[in-house]
Amino acid sequence: MGSVRLEHIFKKYDSNLVVTDVNLDINDKEFVVLVGPSGCGKSTTLRMIAGLEEITEGNIFIDEKMVNDVPPKDRDIAMVFQNYALYPHMSVYENLAFGLKMRRYPKNEIQERVHQAADILGIKEMLDRKPKSLSGGQRQRVALGRAIVRKPKVFLFDEPLSNLDANLRVQMRTEISKLHKKIETTMIYVTHDQIEAMSMGDRIVVMHKGVVQQVDTPLAIYNNPSNQFVAGFIGSPTMNFFEGRLLSNNGLTFESNTKQFSLPLHLETSKRLSAHANTEITLGIRPEHISAKHQNDFCMKIPVEVQVTEPVGNEIFVYFTIGQLTETYVSRIPADIQPPVRKTFDLFFDTSKLHFFDKSSGNAI
Repeated sequence: MGSVRLEHIFKKYDSNLVVTDVNLDINDKEFVVLVGPSGCGKSTTLRMIAGLEEITEGNIFIDEKMVNDVPPKDRDIAMVFQNYALYPHMSVYENLAFGLKMRRYPKNEIQERVHQAADILGIKEMLDRKPKSLSGGQRQRVALGRAIVRKPKVFLFDEPLSNLDANLRVQMRTEISKLHKKIETTMIYVTHDQIEAMSMGDRIVVMHKGVVQQVDTPLAIYNNPSNQFVAGFIGSPTMNFFEGRLLSNNGLTFESNTKQFSLPLHLETSKRLSAHANTEITLGIRPEHISAKHQNDFCMKIPVEVQVTEPVGNEIFVYFTIGQLTETYVSRIPADIQPPVRKTFDLFFDTSKLHFFDKSSGNAI
């Protein structure tokens, strides 16, 4: 079993609180990703699980055993860092075997574990080579292999792909996901890349300023963000936000800078929002829900002024302004549509996909 439980975890450096009241249950064999911007406390949280950082307050359990005072080497975890930390004078085989030798494993068991890990990672033919002769992706595989031979209860990954180029990052995150399915061990993965988080995790933990904002499956977080920070952080390009007032006048109307938009909404949504009529809110909509064609009965046509178009292969990102609003917004439309730059163009907002946030708290309504 490799379950992990964090109970009311706090971390202070001097008087600075960098992790605040983190409560998290990670199930055995689960792949959980901690994601957030730089400085949000995700790596500090991971290092506290590993025992590399002391806990200021709270309790950490691994496999139902409290490990607050257990040294890292006795926690039955293996950690993969951003830098590969391979011994340059040792062969790949020796790098993989080193930790087991230090723990005085029998020679035949070391050999069996090293070859098993090398087979899983596809690096068997590299066992006699030195790290300097390997590519970045191959070195990362060796670093993974060094963790695999330990057969730990929990794998910890601290931004392991940050040093790789874009194509190799895509390849390696696929490899790590496949590895998780092969070895069926609990994995906790830290990244600032929300695409990595969305594509790899069984569940995602979104952090901001040391506080856990939301814990859920990637799809649930994408479709139902708990607050405006999560909505804006998850998704690329980021969600569009409009600040204004929700008015109740023969239905619901959104007013922003004296411009009013009637909102053709689902009945349930209208009922839910009616309690917030005549209050300041933030309206959000993802770029893919602003189209160049009428899609359904909930589409609202709005004339915009196209500022810039950005072709990205099979689609175009269209950056635009609306009326007197100074903000620039973005939509994603098919590449076969070419909106004219610096001219008026009709876009269709799918109001069934709108998100509503309380302006003062930022929480979803």
